[in-house]
Amino acid sequence: MEPRILVLDGNQRASLAAVRSLGSKGLWIAVGESALTSMAAVSRYCSQRVSYSDPYRSPRAFFDDVLREIETLGITFLLPITEATTYVLLQYRSEIPEHVVLPFPDTDAVEQLANKNELFKMAAESAIPIPKTVFCQNSKEGLDALGEIDLFPIVLKPFKSKILEQDHILSTQVIVANSSEEARAALNCHDYFNFPFTIQSFIKGSGQGVFALFNHGEPVCYFAHRRLREKPPGGGVSVLCESAPVDERLKSSAETLLRKAKWHGVAMVEFRVSADGTGYLMEVNPRFWGSLQLAIDSGIDFPYWLYLASTGRPVPKAVQEHRRVRWLLGDLDRLYLVLKAPSTSYSTGAKLLEIIRFLKPGLRTRHEVNRLSDLRPFWFELKQYLGALRN
Repeated sequence: MEPRILVLDGNQRASLAAVRSLGSKGLWIAVGESALTSMAAVSRYCSQRVSYSDPYRSPRAFFDDVLREIETLGITFLLPITEATTYVLLQYRSEIPEHVVLPFPDTDAVEQLANKNELFKMAAESAIPIPKTVFCQNSKEGLDALGEIDLFPIVLKPFKSKILEQDHILSTQVIVANSSEEARAALNCHDYFNFPFTIQSFIKGSGQGVFALFNHGEPVCYFAHRRLREKPPGGGVSVLCESAPVDERLKSSAETLLRKAKWHGVAMVEFRVSADGTGYLMEVNPRFWGSLQLAIDSGIDFPYWLYLASTGRPVPKAVQEHRRVRWLLGDLDRLYLVLKAPSTSYSTGAKLLEIIRFLKPGLRTRHEVNRLSDLRPFWFELKQYLGALRN
C-alpha cells in the first residue's frame, strides 16, 4: 500500500515543519484543519487539503470526520500536532483502522506522562527532582491544603493543559499565586480545578527543555535549543532561537522517565533549572513543539525519523549542526511589545538597540515560515496577521 500521511492542525508552525520534512522526502501528504485551509495546507508539499469539525467544540464529530478522510484518501499514517487532536484520537483509538499508524504508545503510557499528577509521582519514585508538591483531587482539597502553606509564590498546576470532556475540550492554564488570597480566588474561579491538580513551590531559575524521539522504549535522538528572544519579552513563545548542546543531567532525567513509560514517539520534557544547577521537572508534552523547524535545520529530522521508526524502517544516525531560526511575525510582535513598554522596563536606548537587533538578526539566521522554496505559507500567515490587525 502506498504510504499516505494525514497531518492535522495545519495552522501550527510545527505542522508546517512536519509537512515540509515529510513532503521533501517524496511522501504523499494531506493537511487537515478545522478551517477550510491553513498555513501548512498551502505548502507546495501538501497534495490534499481537508477540513474537519472543531475538536474543542465537538470531539466526537472531529474524530468521525478524520475517520471519513482516512477511508476516502486511503490514509496509512496519522500525525496530530496539538494536544487537543492527540487526546481525541487516543480516546477513540480502538476505532481507527488497523492499517493506520498512530505514532504513540498505548494510552496508559501517554497518561503516565501527560497527566502531571501521575508524572510527578513517577518522577519522585525515580529520584528525579520536582518542586515541593501537594496532590489535590479537586478545589476543596486545594483550599484545605492552602491553610498549611506559608511560603509564596506557589504554582497551581492542572493535571492536563487540555481536558477532554464528552462534548468539548476544556483548556486550562498554570497559575502563579503570590498569596493565599490569590490562590483561593483562582481555585474558586476556574472550573478546571474541579479536576485533579497540584500545588507546587515556585522554582526560581531558567526554563530548559529536552526534545526526544523514542522507538518503543529506546532513545533514538535528543535535541535542545537556546531561546534568544521570546514573545512576550518576559518569557513566552520563542521567536528567535538556536540549537544548543543537550544538558547531560536533564537528558538523564528525561531518559529515565521516557524509558519507564516505555515511550514511543516524540516528547518535549521541560525543566526549570535553579541557580545551583538542579533541573526540576515541570512537565512532559507528548507532541511536537513550536520550534520544530530549528531541529530539522540542525540535522535532527524528527518528523521523518518518527515516520521511519513507526513504520519499521531504520533511522539514520544523528549528526547535529549549529543553526539559528527566526519566526519573523512573532519577532515583529515582540518588537511592538518592547516599543510600547514603559520606560521603567525599556529605556529609549534599550528600545533603539532592540530595533537594531530586529533589523540585524544575524547572517546565518534562517526564517522559520518564509522560505524561498516554499513561500505560500508565509503569504498565508501574513494575510492572517494583517487581517487580525484590522480587526
